[in-house]
Amino acid sequence: MARISDISIIKELLKNSRNTNTGIAKKLKVSEATVRKRIKNMEENKTIRGYNVDVNPKRIGYEIDALIGLDTEPEAYIHVEKMLRKNKDIIKLWRSTGDHMFLFECWFKDRKDMETFIFKLEKTKGVTKVCPAILLERIK
Repeated sequence: MARISDISIIKELLKNSRNTNTGIAKKLKVSEATVRKRIKNMEENKTIRGYNVDVNPKRIGYEIDALIGLDTEPEAYIHVEKMLRKNKDIIKLWRSTGDHMFLFECWFKDRKDMETFIFKLEKTKGVTKVCPAILLERIK
């Protein structure tokens, strides 16, 4: 049997998180027990934090998939983060460095919904900048 790395297993799970241990083992030419033990270990040590579904928002009625960058005044950072965490329109939320303090993904039924959402964000106390980018097509 070949020696495999955790990365090999992770890459297979990223392609398809529903792949079975047996399927991954066949692909990597190792035993199912090896894959099962490695995955269990990665789950226990929080290398694997969970499993996700990859959704095409357009197929469920959302015309716009947007990635939005947001900046705040330093003293408003924690307050704004709490507000973003509670916002039901935000699908994924990250703290970030670089161009923006926060990045998040939202799905919108149409342009009007997106504009309304952005307007509310811009009016939020402590928010200094909102930069939406509409995602056109997933390449990888």
